[in-house]
Amino acid sequence: MGINDCLLHLRSMYPNLRPAEQRVATEILKRPEETVHLSITALAKRSQVSDATVVKFCKRIGYKGFQELKIRLAQNVATKQETIYGAVEPGDSMVEIRDKIFNTNIQALNDTIRTLNADELAIAVQKLAAAKKIHFYGLGASGIVAQDAQQKFMRIGLNCLALADSHMQTTMAALLTTADVAVAVSYSGETWEIIESLRTAKEAGAYTMAITNYPQSSVTQYADLVLLTSSEETIFRSGALASRIAALSTVDALFIGTALAQYETSTRSIEKTRQAVADRKH
Repeated sequence: MGINDCLLHLRSMYPNLRPAEQRVATEILKRPEETVHLSITALAKRSQVSDATVVKFCKRIGYKGFQELKIRLAQNVATKQETIYGAVEPGDSMVEIRDKIFNTNIQALNDTIRTLNADELAIAVQKLAAAKKIHFYGLGASGIVAQDAQQKFMRIGLNCLALADSHMQTTMAALLTTADVAVAVSYSGETWEIIESLRTAKEAGAYTMAITNYPQSSVTQYADLVLLTSSEETIFRSGALASRIAALSTVDALFIGTALAQYETSTRSIEKTRQAVADRKH
């Protein structure tokens, strides 16, 4: 993700910031339009930090200083559509719940399109198509994504596995080879069981990938390739909704890309599996 996408970049860096720097980030994310017109002292006062902390914050997220941050932020604000979603609250009508959930998911997908690098997707597809064996690791909501990936890739004839038990994930990861690929799905990138599984797979020689929202999270240390998703809601509340949609869509892109890379084999396999279940329909 390029740091020209200031707000997306800031959200992805948020967990790696120091507490005082997070206060600055929170203030910017709450009121980006106002921040563009603030002085460094005014932003520091709103964030309850020193001017020096704001300067350090700007450099930590990759900008030369406060002026560059404001320029990048202004570009975002100029193109940002009016927010039409928010947190579901007690008393919301079913119409409000529907609109907030759907629009939050739509926003997560739009943000992920801007974050997910197409060249890195192409590399991932190349590795998956050539793999002798594929492992998908995920727990909780990310485990659902891993299971979905297994179901899809199995249908095109690939040898893949998604295990729900973390001990089995690590055990089977130890048996991978340089001919294999392991894909970890973790929104936070900090689920230690997933980190351990990917580390084990990498040490076994497998090519490793991570689908995560945070480019500097712990799981990325053991990933040869990182595929970034983006979900704005998750700094302030659970990301099990929109982040799952973003990860599922990333898996869909990988699946279709891999299927097209071996088109004839994939279509034959899909037809065989379709016929296998066709006779069971009533």
